[in-house]
Amino acid sequence: MTIVFKSPYDLAASVGSKLDASEWLLIDQDRINKFADATGDHQWIHVDPEKAKAGPFGAPIAHGYLTLSLVALFQPEILDVQGLSMGVNYGCDKVRFISPVKVGSRVRGVGELIKVEDVKGGVQATIRVTVEIEGSDRPACVVDTISRYYPE
Repeated sequence: MTIVFKSPYDLAASVGSKLDASEWLLIDQDRINKFADATGDHQWIHVDPEKAKAGPFGAPIAHGYLTLSLVALFQPEILDVQGLSMGVNYGCDKVRFISPVKVGSRVRGVGELIKVEDVKGGVQATIRVTVEIEGSDRPACVVDTISRYYPE
């Protein structure tokens, strides 16, 4: 369930709080192939199902940066900051790819509000997003995203 903040200034009261989880998303071969086409990364561990079956993971795996890019899809499902003129992705701090995401797996993002600080004209929030793999004890990716929210 998406947590709603009526204003970017309301974020500060929730520092240290878990933010909930996004919906589960299936990682299929078509999504992996399209990411490979978009980035030019056609390494066989991603795009050659037959060769990948005999490889180190026993199946094709999603690109690490595909997994990371899904955070942009998950974050609006995790929190909804309202009363904005705009929000911008300011970047990331620590990013770690912990476990490979095999084709056919389902992943979701789970959020935690780490830090909120005032910046000129708005608020900057650091949100840790853990990309979980359904049925796995270890996450696929953990990233501290930095977003800037500018009120109306």
